[in-house]
Amino acid sequence: MILKPSCRPLRSPSWRQENRCNSHSSLKGRLSVVLVSLLPVLSGSLSAENPLFVSKFIVESQDEAKAITKIQGEPDSWFIDFGQAAFGTIKFQATASDNNQVVTVHLGERVHEDGTRINRTPPGTQRYRAMKQPLKEGTHWYRVEITPDRRNTRTSKGAVLMPKEIGEVMPFRYCELEGYPGQLESADIIQTRAHYPFDDEAAHFESSNELLNQIWELCKYSIKATSFTGVYVDGDRERIPYEADAYINQLAHYSLDTEYAMGRRTLDYFWENATWPVEWHQHIPIMVWEEYLYTGDLSYIEENYDKIVGKLLLPMAREDGLLSAPNGRKDTSTMLDEPFLNSIGMSQNSGFRIIIDWPAKERDRHAIKNVDSVVNAFHYNNLLLVSRMAEDLGKTGDAKKFKDEAARVKGAYQQVFFKKNEGIYRDGEGTNHSSLHANFFPLTFGLVPEDKQQKVLDFVQSKGMACSVYGSQHLLDGLYASGADDYALSLLTSTGKRSWANMINVGSTITLEAWDNEFKPNQDWNHAWGAAPANLIPRRLMGVMPIEPGFEKVRIQPQVGPLEYAELKQPTLLGPIFIKFQRTHGEGVYNVSIPGGMSAEVILDGYEDAIEIPAGNERQAQSFRAKMN
Repeated sequence: MILKPSCRPLRSPSWRQENRCNSHSSLKGRLSVVLVSLLPVLSGSLSAENPLFVSKFIVESQDEAKAITKIQGEPDSWFIDFGQAAFGTIKFQATASDNNQVVTVHLGERVHEDGTRINRTPPGTQRYRAMKQPLKEGTHWYRVEITPDRRNTRTSKGAVLMPKEIGEVMPFRYCELEGYPGQLESADIIQTRAHYPFDDEAAHFESSNELLNQIWELCKYSIKATSFTGVYVDGDRERIPYEADAYINQLAHYSLDTEYAMGRRTLDYFWENATWPVEWHQHIPIMVWEEYLYTGDLSYIEENYDKIVGKLLLPMAREDGLLSAPNGRKDTSTMLDEPFLNSIGMSQNSGFRIIIDWPAKERDRHAIKNVDSVVNAFHYNNLLLVSRMAEDLGKTGDAKKFKDEAARVKGAYQQVFFKKNEGIYRDGEGTNHSSLHANFFPLTFGLVPEDKQQKVLDFVQSKGMACSVYGSQHLLDGLYASGADDYALSLLTSTGKRSWANMINVGSTITLEAWDNEFKPNQDWNHAWGAAPANLIPRRLMGVMPIEPGFEKVRIQPQVGPLEYAELKQPTLLGPIFIKFQRTHGEGVYNVSIPGGMSAEVILDGYEDAIEIPAGNERQAQSFRAKMN
């Protein structure tokens, strides 16, 4: 089934706003005419009964040009910079003397090094397109119709389509108008931006590290900009939901806004439209659990319990509990039967197999084996999560069964993957190679015994960022979970090629699909899975994570590394959480404010025990001091 938004425009006062905007009034921050209703993905879903999960709209916001310059040597050509890339099109006003004039509209994501012209032959799938816009005699406004891309509009390949009221969009920051008659002023041209409703003020972060602040803003905006289809898609090249992409997108979205319907629609989509990587399937129980923690809604787990259990992939388990998964397409047909593949939303010809990381060159030479350390790290984690889901549903038998199975898998994991002579983990059964991934995933999912942790951490730190932007999510989760916050912050604020700073330096305003073209030549410049800091900063660096469903209880465990100052506003359904940190005279001063109805567990260096803040009827604010190194 292909997910497609419905095309029923809603009546709204924004119709009148559009008319005023077209009359040269200020455009900034206003919504244009299109508000498109989104239908639930699967009929009969309980999501429709809870207003929290009723899909809202795709809206169009609009922005003015940040700079307009005349192109030298071309008297009727103009170069426009809108300041940020967005998925949309342009509207412009022109006065023509007759009906024979045509403006050529060039839109693109990149410029040449001198910054004065659009790069019309960008590498990979970074976007450029040219459209002809015929003019009519007199003064008129024109909305440029974007020429569709063949790949990302093929429903046979699973692409999510745009609603017809908005029409086709493309990501672009820059525009050139060729053959434009007269003087172009800022009031004559608009960048329209298609996106899901997004509260820009719901979340805030600022710190003493200016680069970290820029990375936060880059990643925050990326989540908004890539929401243009109303479902978590992978980027413009394909416009297809993938589970691992969606997981990073979901965590970021939930950290930035109290909007959960888009994540729910994406989960609904995956039950019948799963993608090929084994580990991508293994992200589904984690996504379901995170949604439960952020929203407190247990009904979705109850409704889809059997499907969630299916994502444990238990038919692939061998006698010791470890999963044996396909390593390549040939294995898929020989190891697994069609009923099993269909039960997890796959078909036999889809090549269900292990991925480790993507692109393949980002695996740190991981030797993929059928019994693989990465797959089984996910498996252990998911058994624990599903056990907790079963417990909350009152399924005590299942809760015990999955908890016991997790303990058994943990024991087998140490036996098969841990190299006692080196103190680190091997990639899989039958190889002695140890990749970065084989060691950070067990850190992330709590598989490394405390007395073995330092050697594993030392090995992980010796590797640097030898993984993709996807891998960085789990790597940094594991580092913060292990207390390596100084090193984690050094990766977040690195200025090397494998960094978010590099994304800024190459000129993108939306996170990239890969660290650089060097690592993925066909990459696009608009992938939300590159925006992990949008959740890592609030969840890990500032340490705000729900530990009881619906944020009824929050753990606050700041791990600020060498930062001198940091502050966070974290949205929740109960109200925002505020945290401020200031380093002064060898002490860290922490100011914490939580809304009424929420309790907190505050964990700080220098305190032997966690500080418990019981829930109150009204907002509570407390201050703590802790000695710092």
